[in-house]
Amino acid sequence: MTTPPIPAGPLPQEALDDLAGAVAADATVAGLGESTRFAHDTSTLRDQVFRRLVRDHGFRALALQDDAAAAARLDAYAAGGPGTAEAALAGAWRPWRTAETATALEWIRGFNRAHPADPVRVFGVKPAQASPADYDAVLDHVRRTAPERLAELASHLDPIRTAHDVDEHVQRARGTHPGRPFAEHARDALALVADLPGEAAAARMRLIAEFHQRSVAGRADYAGDAGVWAETITGWQRRTGHRVALWDGIAHTSAAPVTLGLAPGRGPRPTVGSVLRGHYGTGYVSVAIGFHHGDLGVAEVPAPAADWLDARLDAPGRAAHWLDLRTDGQGRRWAGPATARVISGVYEPARDAAEHLVVDSLPDAFDVLVHVHRVSPVRWLAS
Repeated sequence: MTTPPIPAGPLPQEALDDLAGAVAADATVAGLGESTRFAHDTSTLRDQVFRRLVRDHGFRALALQDDAAAAARLDAYAAGGPGTAEAALAGAWRPWRTAETATALEWIRGFNRAHPADPVRVFGVKPAQASPADYDAVLDHVRRTAPERLAELASHLDPIRTAHDVDEHVQRARGTHPGRPFAEHARDALALVADLPGEAAAARMRLIAEFHQRSVAGRADYAGDAGVWAETITGWQRRTGHRVALWDGIAHTSAAPVTLGLAPGRGPRPTVGSVLRGHYGTGYVSVAIGFHHGDLGVAEVPAPAADWLDARLDAPGRAAHWLDLRTDGQGRRWAGPATARVISGVYEPARDAAEHLVVDSLPDAFDVLVHVHRVSPVRWLAS
């Protein structure tokens, strides 16, 4: 059986082939980062590069910002398991629940069917996390063992389980948050369960509490657990020998620390990519896929400030283009600090000036830059 074909993307086929070849030349791990998770065009372009890394350059693992259990379901589907890509994505982190990700999974499944002895694997960089089923199991346990506590427990769990569909920090930004921090609700729920018989329910409740404590809202920090996530990738690569592609936002894939415009007072923060650069050196290749303006569905994003990277890269009349900062002359041309837009789930056009990251040295942060002139929205899967 032959490998599934790769359809056309925002860049011409030859340019995509050259781009993938430039990324693969040195990479043991390739960080394919986007400036937003809401654009069809950048998501498709990232997938186009990934497919070529698999087909032409021997990459055999895809790392995602998701927990181990959710990614294991994606891996099982990609390996030929039952169901559909949409069903496999139902329990994934919300930004992955798109038609674009489903299409990528279907391509991986087709590739694996054609190469059963040399498949592509999918894994999550986060440890196992709570899922909606854990809330149901805890409630069922209390219903059986301490029904007098059920109403109080539900009053804590009902509002916080919504974070599995819309992150708590996004709820706050949208004005839909019920008010009390979810980590506090989880802590009180754990106290109601901790002294009951049955360790399994208490263990599930501890997992729920940890989920909310370590969320962006619980930590009051967008940085994530860079060291833990990077170690998951290096551990996988060490055990399997696979060349790995990492899909995430550029604030995570940057090969140098970043300062976020939404949290400038925190200063430069380590990233997954910066940890991987320390481990692999030039064997970690960082790709930044950005855009100039467009419709993201959640908002119409205007043209960036003139001194931002996204404006400096733009070439009207060209739908997309790329450049390698490691080639002669480019590193010098683009040397120095840079500001690049980052559009998250809390984006508001009125606050566009804050929706960015800053790096002290652009060539240290990103090896390859890919720019799309105008973008359109991703296609969300039905909930």
